[in-house]
Amino acid sequence: MKKGQVTITDLAKELNVSPSTISRALNNSPFISEERKKVIMDLAKKMNYSPNQLALSLLNKRTKILGVVVPEITSYYFSTAINGIQDKVGSSGYKLMISQSNESFEEEIRLMEAMALVRVDGFLISPSSNTTTFDHFEKIKSSGFPLVVFDRDCLGFEADKVVVDDYSGAFQAVEYLVKTGCKRIAHIGGAASLSTTQHRKMGYLDALAKNNVSIVDELIINGEDSSSESGVTCMLSLLNLEVIPDAVFCYNDAIAIGAMSVIRERGIQIPEEISLVGFDDEPYSSYFKPSLTSVWQPIYDLGLLSAKILLDNLMADNESSSYRYEVLKPELMIRESSKKLPI
Repeated sequence: MKKGQVTITDLAKELNVSPSTISRALNNSPFISEERKKVIMDLAKKMNYSPNQLALSLLNKRTKILGVVVPEITSYYFSTAINGIQDKVGSSGYKLMISQSNESFEEEIRLMEAMALVRVDGFLISPSSNTTTFDHFEKIKSSGFPLVVFDRDCLGFEADKVVVDDYSGAFQAVEYLVKTGCKRIAHIGGAASLSTTQHRKMGYLDALAKNNVSIVDELIINGEDSSSESGVTCMLSLLNLEVIPDAVFCYNDAIAIGAMSVIRERGIQIPEEISLVGFDDEPYSSYFKPSLTSVWQPIYDLGLLSAKILLDNLMADNESSSYRYEVLKPELMIRESSKKLPI
């Protein structure tokens, strides 16, 4: 018996009938007797026959595959978003082709081109931290692929987008720090090119301004990336100032955890001497000592809604002339790393 994938031709040779007869039987044609259908179906099962999905996709002009490109797959944030995407598309018969750009602009382009070549039906993209131009997105759109951008906005690029209100989350966090009595509030940002970095910094600045707290340039510092190592490096710089901060609002939880390790190594008390707030509310945040105050984001819903919009586009009879811009609301989760509001 032939090794490799069994084809309709192989089944036809076994039964000495035409391939078209096999095809009609497998598709439950009324022109094939029930007795012959049973013989063919039994043989197909015995020989482990499965339909050629590529051929079917070419026939139907759909592969039923969606391309997903994220900066990293293993992080809690993006793995949770992917879970939301998967749960939404699973019931629709779609499969996911998932890749990570590793925060590389060049890799992002390469991945999208490769996915386009295998004719995925659409794209769900969270841009890399080094993506500052969007010609590759425009190329994908002009080639007829529907595309949804999620988490990180692409300012100036028109497409369906689903993001979290980073500005609101940062504003909530910093205003809370002000109300607990903090006066010298520092900010450790992420990669400067990211829309999320920019929006969180603006929320930080506006919360200080609204509450008449001085904005001090030396207290604002950006890490090279969003890692704990950046938190360590930036926090060391802040602690080497002549007057150290009494609070630090961090771009994300990873940076906050790096900052926390430095503060504790210096023997500085959290939150008595320095309050600390992160962003993302990752599961480990509540298990640190002290537990980390952080801004919770509806990450699963972010993935779920992004997938829904893409599926809606794929199922629509006509292409929409407008784009959806959905903004999900975060919430501040207060724990031990920040002072309590005065009674």
